[in-house]
Amino acid sequence: MLRDPAPWQRKYETMAVCSLGYGLFSQYLFVGNALGLSVLLFVGAFYGLFFYAVQGRIGGFDQWRGQSKSGWLLILPIALLALSYVLFHNELFRSLNIVVLPALIAAQTVLLSRSSAKPWYRTAFYQDVLYLALIKPVSYFAVPFGLLANRISPKAGSEEGQMQNSKLRRIALGLLLAVPPLVVVILLLASADQIFMDLVNRLPELFGGLSIGSLLRRVIVAGIIALYSFGYLWTLLFRKSGDGWKEASTAVNGSMPGIALDPLTAVTLLISFNVVYIVFAAIQFSYLFGAAHGLLPAEAAYAEYARQGFAQLVVVALINLALLLGGLHGIRKEGKGAETARKLSLSLLVGCTIVMLVSAYSRLSLYESAYGYTQTRILVHGFMIFLGLILIVSFVRIWREHFSLAKAYIGLAVAAYVVMNYVNVDAIIAEQNIARYHATGKIDLNYLGSRSSDAFPAIAELSVEAPELQPSSDELLRSMRLAAQNRGGWPSWNLSVSRVTNWTEEK
Repeated sequence: MLRDPAPWQRKYETMAVCSLGYGLFSQYLFVGNALGLSVLLFVGAFYGLFFYAVQGRIGGFDQWRGQSKSGWLLILPIALLALSYVLFHNELFRSLNIVVLPALIAAQTVLLSRSSAKPWYRTAFYQDVLYLALIKPVSYFAVPFGLLANRISPKAGSEEGQMQNSKLRRIALGLLLAVPPLVVVILLLASADQIFMDLVNRLPELFGGLSIGSLLRRVIVAGIIALYSFGYLWTLLFRKSGDGWKEASTAVNGSMPGIALDPLTAVTLLISFNVVYIVFAAIQFSYLFGAAHGLLPAEAAYAEYARQGFAQLVVVALINLALLLGGLHGIRKEGKGAETARKLSLSLLVGCTIVMLVSAYSRLSLYESAYGYTQTRILVHGFMIFLGLILIVSFVRIWREHFSLAKAYIGLAVAAYVVMNYVNVDAIIAEQNIARYHATGKIDLNYLGSRSSDAFPAIAELSVEAPELQPSSDELLRSMRLAAQNRGGWPSWNLSVSRVTNWTEEK
């Protein structure tokens, strides 16, 4: 019968919580502050965390003795260097100590935890220190999240596990999982839409005027320090691949859930995204119907606002598509109510994403009317339409379980590719740029000349309709005719090129 790993599990969870607290404390010390007393407090707090973690062991499940005299002797230089930030202000040594102090701490903690079997006066020992301090901790960044999932998720067939798996904890996990991608999405949406950015910038007023940039910086600093601290301590505890590590792995992963996400957790995550998207969609509806003029920041022009952000919106749409696929295939199925909530949340996600695509399409159209039509922009239009069709198909799949999404996606992809081959992109580019010239008097003839013979009829028409451009347009036509005539014999015959040569004869 396996030994109950719960005591060790609780120890690891406490380590994770303490590491998070250490990260929050550290960002408070350093963000926006020069190095001073903060260094001494930072080092002292780390040693408190270290001695708690290694209490009772050398590593794995061995008893910790801390017998290395060399390790204990390093306390003096470490303490003095940390104290020097309080007593002195020599910039050279303050800069050097940023490297020297962590190096000494790493060497001491490796010695005290006996994480290297090499003598401290050998080069191999310092190679171990570099590996244990800089490389190995990164591989354990996912462990705290595994501990959290293990704590929240129930053990199969265990009433105790079912009792622990409360709704509140599952909701908390959903919110926690939503935070990192939501930060990215909100930043993308804010950069895409000035009204939304203005709304986001007003949120810090609820937190004493702390700016979004400052808040994000503090969260990132706290997160990095917390994850690294936990990863480093975990490295010192389980630096060997022996029975101790296997036992610890069992404690952490023994009751980890499968790939399928708990439905309540998943719905919480989806709702978090949908709340943001509903606000953004409301702004887009106001913009699309021309009601957003009064909402714009004073320094922003409506025309400039309208044609910005289409690229960011496409990126968000792709993120949502990935989220949608995860919601279709990565959520554990439970009761009818949970299934209905999942389907409604995914349907709302699809609806909001379609609004984003419509907004992006409209913005790109306005951008083209201002700056011209290019192959890339036309292809992006086509890609947006393709994404919209993918979303519609996905919506059908949400409510029809046996609908084959893979077949539909592959069929749509092949059809979309064939259609893009046949819509005659270069002809569209030429026609739209010429229409823009008639409306604005602006045209890039050099770009039109770089297009294929598909653009020739429109350029020839422009030469007749715009005499003021005739010298330049005729030069382009001659160049295209010459290229058409030099293509080779009958095996190279092409309808588009034939139109060019035939037009020459008629001319």
